[in-house]
Amino acid sequence: MPIRLDNVGIAVSDIEATIAFFTDLGLTLVGRDTVSGEWADTAVSLDGNHAKIAVLQTPDGHGRIELFEYLHPDAIPTTPTLANEIGMHRVAFSVDDIDESLAIAARHGYLPLRGVANYQDVYKLTYLRGPDGFLLMLAQALGPASD
Repeated sequence: MPIRLDNVGIAVSDIEATIAFFTDLGLTLVGRDTVSGEWADTAVSLDGNHAKIAVLQTPDGHGRIELFEYLHPDAIPTTPTLANEIGMHRVAFSVDDIDESLAIAARHGYLPLRGVANYQDVYKLTYLRGPDGFLLMLAQALGPASD
């Protein structure tokens, strides 16, 4: 049976600010809605589920992120994940220019955790905390681009 990754879901406290961040990085908003009802309760196992959602897509058309801002039940803030914790780890993006991408992130208040690393002259990469503290990796290939 074939399988493909459709999207990565991220619960956020401010969907508009998070959309602005990702669209500034180069993703495109492809849809948004407000969802509720029995089907939504069943799908995510939350009674009275009511959320704003938005889907953003990478320019190559392969990667998507689905954002959720819960209106009910109340969103529950959590401690941001550490790099060595088990579970959902991070969202990673390949970028053409890491310095430009970091300048965009900085305008939204997000900075590298420690700096930009060089991995064997193959990638420049860094981790930063994005909206609501989730881990985001940006990586720039240093050689010819690969698909």
